[in-house]
Amino acid sequence: MVGARELPPLSVYMHMPWCVSKCPYCDFNSHALRGRLPAAKYVSALIRELEQELPLVWGRTVHSIFFGGGTPSLFGAEHFDALLSAVRSLFTCKPSMEVTLEANPGAIEHDRFAAYREAGVNRFSIGVQSFSDSMLGAIGRIHGRGEALAAIEALHAADIENFNLDLMFALPGQSIGMAEDDVRTAIACGPAHISHYQLTIEPNTAFHAAPPSLPDDETAWRMQERGSGLLGRAGYRQYEISAWARNGQECRHNLNYWRYGDYLGFGAGAHGKITLPDGAIRRRVRVRHPEHWMKAVAGGHALAEDRLLVPDERVFEYFLNQLRLREGLDPTEFEARTGLSWAVVADRVEELKSRGLLEMHGDRLIATDLGWRFVNEMQALFLP
Repeated sequence: MVGARELPPLSVYMHMPWCVSKCPYCDFNSHALRGRLPAAKYVSALIRELEQELPLVWGRTVHSIFFGGGTPSLFGAEHFDALLSAVRSLFTCKPSMEVTLEANPGAIEHDRFAAYREAGVNRFSIGVQSFSDSMLGAIGRIHGRGEALAAIEALHAADIENFNLDLMFALPGQSIGMAEDDVRTAIACGPAHISHYQLTIEPNTAFHAAPPSLPDDETAWRMQERGSGLLGRAGYRQYEISAWARNGQECRHNLNYWRYGDYLGFGAGAHGKITLPDGAIRRRVRVRHPEHWMKAVAGGHALAEDRLLVPDERVFEYFLNQLRLREGLDPTEFEARTGLSWAVVADRVEELKSRGLLEMHGDRLIATDLGWRFVNEMQALFLP
């Protein structure tokens, strides 16, 4: 094992697990809200968990925070103010720390964006998915086109320009023209960042139990290509498979995931990854159900899993993430982030280069155009 030269950047993820309703394609740890949101109780548990986790990363600097879900915007600005105050009092925070809040157009009071910003949120990610009422209905979203546009208008009215729009394509009954219209509408809304990704059917979802009829693979590929063309011509740069951003507006939190950085995960079902000073990597997963998690936090231990990753797992996780990025990877960074020698993967990398899927650009290993289309196949080569 090669000791890590330095510890990777550290991020914080907080999971807010409730939604107004569960989308049929969603395999995240989210729960339809029944009755009143236990906001104060949940936030108190998050703060207690922050305190419990502090010794693990004592002295390290937090570079970004992401509130994901579920639908975090079901919580009020005062809750995020309390959470961010707790993070700043317990941890060393980078002065320019990125703080992202996910919000759905159908589950937010639009006059609250300014309040969230005053609480310390400086980036928003809006789950639009489509601007077509028929497509939104087909995927079980609770908002319509009008609500999506109203949310975006509210962001602009609050002078908030650092926001992302989530868009999905290859939806049930969607044509190539409809997918293009969604991208054009998103661009016209002026976001700093657009996430453009294909709907996939995941296990343990309503769509998996009763699959809808989706566009075929060739049609989905054409949707992706057309969307990519529109985004590129509009000044967005693709820096990850499904992520496009204006210059300098990439999501720093997600980049830390994809570069195999460290992150603390708080809340029901949250995952964390922490590099130890000797180069070993510790994987931690929280109790999944919100009520069970809150009770477990009160008892002082809400972890469902806490273990060290074996070398094969570190290799796979590194390439699973890093190959998603247009910037490619630096072999010396592999050693620093995994604690392993490049020699353990050299043969597999050479095989991908010989197949025309990877190539060297200076000191970085980059996917070719062919490799970019077959990223899944490249990642599979590093499976344990």
